[in-house]
Amino acid sequence: MIPLPKEATMNRRLLLAGAALAALRPAWAHHGWSSFDQTRPLYLEGRAAEVAWRNPHVELQLELAQDLKLPADLASRALPAQSAPVDGAALLKAAALPTRKDRRWEIELAPLFRMQAWQVPEIQVGDTIGVLGFTFSGEKGDAVLRGEYVFVGGKAYGLRSSPA
Repeated sequence: MIPLPKEATMNRRLLLAGAALAALRPAWAHHGWSSFDQTRPLYLEGRAAEVAWRNPHVELQLELAQDLKLPADLASRALPAQSAPVDGAALLKAAALPTRKDRRWEIELAPLFRMQAWQVPEIQVGDTIGVLGFTFSGEKGDAVLRGEYVFVGGKAYGLRSSPA
């Protein structure tokens, strides 16, 4: 076996390390449902600061409204039927605001094919939206919310499954 020059060995190691990190990145960004406390639905509302309209799921950075509060009509909002069993009315009634004071949250919505099935209008930077969903147990870790319903332009869209 012919030994490689020192620079080639170092470049090869850097390339392998970079490939390993790149392979791990999607796992860091994507969270399964089991990571989230589904017993405590949170409601967030604000302005989309960044939007990634792509798979594995649509993501956005939401800058919360300064005067964030639960909308007076939240518990009585009409929700669309989903193909998966989701008690949306109970989630709306149990909705709370987060206790943590982060002004910006990472919002994970549904996969792109499901957003298209629901005909959710493509959210743009600057759009005001509401999201009902779940964060990590005890609100620990990053300010991440997994959306169950998204409210865009006065309309609610389900995200857990396809339209019923």
